[in-house]
Amino acid sequence: MSVTRDDLIDFVYDEARMLDEGRWDAWIALWLPDGHYWMPLDWKQEDPHHVTSLMYEDIFMLKLRVERLNGARTFSQKPKSRCHHVLQRPFVDEMNDETGEYVTTTSMHYVETRQDEQQLLALTARHELRQVDGALRIANKRVDLLNCDAAFGNIQLLP
Repeated sequence: MSVTRDDLIDFVYDEARMLDEGRWDAWIALWLPDGHYWMPLDWKQEDPHHVTSLMYEDIFMLKLRVERLNGARTFSQKPKSRCHHVLQRPFVDEMNDETGEYVTTTSMHYVETRQDEQQLLALTARHELRQVDGALRIANKRVDLLNCDAAFGNIQLLP
């Protein structure tokens, strides 16, 4: 099956909607088993292994996060945090139908709120996607915060 630019763009929008609606199980199902979610600490950071990051989570850690967010006994999430993504139209940077590998870059604003606290983040998300058994899956996601060198409170959900 050939993947179109619209398929890739729709995938990014659909993922953001899943996060906004708290459909964590559907979201985690988008990931490949060896995928990573990376949020660098430094501007233009190139290494997630030897330099500290705000977040560098493999599928095991992402599943733990989802379990916590879905949990009825997660007292730090009473009431639950909510989020809202406002996306610019994603750029399709790479399309390789032969290998089934694709890359998109999306600028967005992300709002996370819980009780009377609200956090606004400006960021760029880079999705490395692979087609597996006819479906697009997330191989890696990198989220670069515009103000990555600022002091942050807890980011509970996932931009």
